[in-house]
Parts: sequence; C-alpha cells; structure tokens
Amino acid sequence: MSINELEKQVTELKELQRMAEDLNAEITAIQDTIKAEMTERNADEITAGAFKIRWKPVLGHRLDSKALKADHADLYARYSVETVTKRFSIA
Repeated sequence: MSINELEKQVTELKELQRMAEDLNAEITAIQDTIKAEMTERNADEITAGAFKIRWKPVLGHRLDSKALKADHADLYARYSVETVTKRFSIA
C-alpha cells in the first residue's frame, strides 16, 4: 500500500470514528432520557409496547489488587501474571 493510499485509509477511519462518536452521543442521550423517566417513576422495569426495559442494579466483586499488594506483597507477586498488549493509535 502506498503512502497516499494509507493516508486515504486513515482519513476515512478518522471520519468513521467521528461519526461513531456522534452516534454514541445520541445513544447515550436517549438512554439518559429513558433512565430519567424510570427514575421519575421509581421503576427498574417498564414495558413500552413490545419492549421490556430494565435498569437494575448489578452486584459485582472485584479484587482490589492495590490493597492486596500493599498488605500481602508476597502473595501479590506469587499470583501476578504479566501480560503484553499492543495499542493502536493515530496521532
């Protein structure tokens, strides 16, 4: 691929990313409107025509690795796994 072709691809990618950001902003705005209505009704589930809308709390548990490392550095070191990822970016 030539530099010109690569530049064209990056330009197209940037435009698509901008469009995706606009769509995500619209999606978030609609979701926030629906959530506000559910909050006003004090409901975590509403039926709207053929749609059942749920906005319920979900309980989860996560390991606090900073606290584990501070309190039990030996255990942290023993069970830590190093990973490598590649980050794609365009400046």
